[in-house]
Amino acid sequence: MTTTVRLLICDDHAVVRAGLHALLSSGSEIEVVGEAADGPAAVALAAGLCPDVVLMDLQLGSDMDGVEATRRITAQPAPAPRVLVLTTYDTDADITRAIEAGATGYLLKAERPEELFAAIHAAASGQTALSAPVAAKVMAKMRNPGPTLTARERDILGQLAHGLGNREIARALHISEATVKTHLGRIYDKLGVDTRAAAVAVATERRLLA
Repeated sequence: MTTTVRLLICDDHAVVRAGLHALLSSGSEIEVVGEAADGPAAVALAAGLCPDVVLMDLQLGSDMDGVEATRRITAQPAPAPRVLVLTTYDTDADITRAIEAGATGYLLKAERPEELFAAIHAAASGQTALSAPVAAKVMAKMRNPGPTLTARERDILGQLAHGLGNREIARALHISEATVKTHLGRIYDKLGVDTRAAAVAVATERRLLA
């Protein structure tokens, strides 16, 4: 016998929340217990309502995005709600950040309703639920993992992002300019770029900057 899943919806668009509420309430064995329009509200409602699953958008138009809200919700005392991401964004960086934050599943808003119902029940039971395009990206990333930067390389990238030159970076990090150049060469090789601007752009896209 399938147990009714208590669901909290988090999306910053009222029309989307209303549509999801109507759709999911029409299905069997799902009870929508609340709605949140931003990250802080989702965290608070997750703690107060104790849903089984939180359906989480990533872009919430507030100081706290869906990834941070996911991290805080999944860190709540056991039994913490499962978080199922439902978004239009399928970049490697967004997927990685959401999963690392503790999301149980990652679905795209283009999914068919029956797939969404199935994913919610799967998430409630602790099973991973991924849209096919997302699953393909995850597998590709596992087969060909991206570059791993050292702490010092991340430090230098951070300085680059602030527009500092080699001499300024050397002074800020208390190292020589020659050492900065050596690290830059390694960063360029790892990111597959050959300019400072490109390094910052790729690092930003892949969420490699703190």
